[in-house]
Amino acid sequence: MPRSMAVSETGAAEAAALGPVGVDPEVRLLVPRNDVVEPELSVVIPALDEEVTVGDFVEWCREGLAAAGVAGEVVIVDSSSDRTSEIALEHGARVLRTPRRGLGRAYIDALPYVRGEYILMGDADCTYDFRLLGPFVEKLREGYEFVMGSRWAGSIEPGSMPWLHQYLGTPVTTWILNHLYRSRFSDIHCGMRAIRRDSFERMNLTSQSWEYASEMVLKSVRMDLRTTEVPVRFLKDREGRESHHKRAGWTAPWKAAWINLRAMFVYGADYFVLRPGLLLLAFGLLLTLPLSFGSVTIGAITFSLYWMLAGMTLSIVGLQYFFLGCIAQVLYDYTGTARRRWLGLFPYTRTVALSAGVFLLGLALTVPLVVDYVRSGLQLPGEPGAVHHLAVTGLLAMIVGFTTFAFTLVLHAASMAFSERDGRA
Repeated sequence: MPRSMAVSETGAAEAAALGPVGVDPEVRLLVPRNDVVEPELSVVIPALDEEVTVGDFVEWCREGLAAAGVAGEVVIVDSSSDRTSEIALEHGARVLRTPRRGLGRAYIDALPYVRGEYILMGDADCTYDFRLLGPFVEKLREGYEFVMGSRWAGSIEPGSMPWLHQYLGTPVTTWILNHLYRSRFSDIHCGMRAIRRDSFERMNLTSQSWEYASEMVLKSVRMDLRTTEVPVRFLKDREGRESHHKRAGWTAPWKAAWINLRAMFVYGADYFVLRPGLLLLAFGLLLTLPLSFGSVTIGAITFSLYWMLAGMTLSIVGLQYFFLGCIAQVLYDYTGTARRRWLGLFPYTRTVALSAGVFLLGLALTVPLVVDYVRSGLQLPGEPGAVHHLAVTGLLAMIVGFTTFAFTLVLHAASMAFSERDGRA
């Protein structure tokens, strides 16, 4: 059942004092006359010039909250130049007046003012039917930490989505994300989604613009949040309202797609370097090590010193890729799993000692060629022999030893930094 309601004597007061101490002075909180005490759910909605729909939207939210039997507040994060704030207040929403700084930044600004245990997000344009918010609350109460809406699992009103978005943009980018992160989302761009407040705080959202949506999905996977989807109803824009993409011009969807792809690639950097690095390293070593004592002929192909140099190059690039992938996983490690895995595989003392041993072995293999070079009057013999092949293997061993040593230092430094950060948190 809904919790108790309180009536403010001052009415719709501008009440910066009601907000948290020490927050952004450019953010102002407006409180309605009938405010909810101790809301369980906070419906947090960025708005920009939505006077056409915001009144109905707040009423939809109130209807959905009543149907779900949950005490909830509606927080409109408003950067409008029209009557959006005034209308939202009249209908009983809290209004957070902020500068125009982007969708993602709106949620960052709102977080200190959120009172509910759960946060439900969306748009104030009445394209998502918030009268049907009950399934989100049910899933959160069941213990799920992140609940995504899915238009594909629900319904899409004809004409509500541009053809490019419905049949190309959303399906393709959803497939890319699922492929990169081994997730199973059906609609990563659905704007209606819910999350536990404590999970959202740990997520530490940084995106200022459209890419916040992808950042949330990606971090939910990185954080190993208990996640599910619920169907949502997606509707056409109201008569007289123009979507923000149309307001921004025909390039807006392409910019949004690129921004979202950039977020996917940055937060999934390890996908592009870790496993490809291992493959390059394995292929490079396969070309290099068998040729350590001289050329090898297989059929019509003679694998000579030049093949060996190519193998050494691939090995070095592959090793660097692999180590960068390990560091990328540590950077986006919210559960500690990656840190434990790589610190267990590369313990400091043993790895440093092994690196030194590999470096010294490489140095020993390279010395005979240096001696020959000095004896020959600082000239290398014209025909490469076994000493040249061993020297290439030695150079590779020296590079591997030093690179592994440097990686071990960075890995342990990063781990210590993140452990200290987690301890302060």
